[in-house]
Amino acid sequence: MKGYMPQQVELWYVIPAIRKEFAKVMISKGMTQKQAAERLGITEAAVSQYMKNKRASDVDFDNRMKSEIDASVNHILAGSSVMKEMQNVCKLAKKRGIVCRISKKLGYAPKGCKECFG
Repeated sequence: MKGYMPQQVELWYVIPAIRKEFAKVMISKGMTQKQAAERLGITEAAVSQYMKNKRASDVDFDNRMKSEIDASVNHILAGSSVMKEMQNVCKLAKKRGIVCRISKKLGYAPKGCKECFG
């Protein structure tokens, strides 16, 4: 399979998965799909597809990462920007090797790749 840059994997897989988790947490806290979509700057249809696992279903975050996402949603609901919280969670995903694991799982990382973590 063709090799992709980590940034491409982040764009195509990690960011949608984070948005999905943001939406799920927002809805679990009492927001409607429409309200979650508006807050996240995405369509209500996208949120609906996230909730039905029709979109962003290639990435499963562990409980530790889900806890960080929950905290980020709390920050968003308290007034922090979605962009800031998305950046924070993306940094954690990179730091914890999630981007690399996804690349390897999907066959996007070149064989023997050690570029990100040596």
